Amino acid sequence: MDRPEHDDGPAAPSTAHPAVPPRPQGGPRLTADSRRRLAEAFRTSGQRYDAIRPSYPAAVVPFLCPDGARTAVDVGAGTGLFTRLLVDHGLQVTAVDPSVSMLEVLARALPAVRVVEGTGESTGLPEGCADLVTVAQAWHWIDPMAGTAEARRLLRRDGGVLGIVANQLDTSVPWVHRLTRIMHAGDVHPPQRPPLFGDGFGDAEGQWWQWTQPMTPSGMHELMASRSYHLRASAAVRERMRANLDWYLHEHLGHAQDAVIELPYITSAWRMERC
Repeated sequence: MDRPEHDDGPAAPSTAHPAVPPRPQGGPRLTADSRRRLAEAFRTSGQRYDAIRPSYPAAVVPFLCPDGARTAVDVGAGTGLFTRLLVDHGLQVTAVDPSVSMLEVLARALPAVRVVEGTGESTGLPEGCADLVTVAQAWHWIDPMAGTAEARRLLRRDGGVLGIVANQLDTSVPWVHRLTRIMHAGDVHPPQRPPLFGDGFGDAEGQWWQWTQPMTPSGMHELMASRSYHLRASAAVRERMRANLDWYLHEHLGHAQDAVIELPYITSAWRMERC
């Protein structure tokens, strides 16, 4: 799932060249009510999300895995974009998500994975059932203190790892930063800032990967349509967003309708060992 965005209202098309807005220095802060309200937008969008959202660099899983790991719980698994990598690494995986729509997509693609409807704060799984707990693209939807406590409960006592992973558009590239504002995406937070997490773990160790995803203009529209802001917006706001994105890609940046655009991403992974 995408990060909660900063709602500045819909952008209006313009031929001017405004300065790139300043990048926030901290992560988003959500109340429990707003976290639940925003996350509701994803409950019926599993197929679209799986079709357009990117996967993750394969090197993320070896970085996170403790020695001898056999079992993993993928919290906030969604449609299984990160779960696939855990399975490919040879782990026995349980996928947890509150969205039945997302889990249905995951179960069709990965029938060997156990799926559980639950949250990052309360998975319903037994204590000490995992060597690795991963949260990919979902930590911002979880209360960090309650989520940390649940991850610690799930992990084996010695050396189990909590891994927090995030893809975000690379807003150090000016045209991408402006794109995130047009899409009302939340990908404007420093990727090298450690996530907030609770007690019971050692210091966070991080690694980062920069890469690009080839995407057409129509794919960019689908990406925008998979974001929480667009999913919960009115029809009028969605139409303004569509017009803004068309103007930006075709008139301002000059891309043809069938262009293949390399969209820059940064993946961050944080590894915390259970004490």
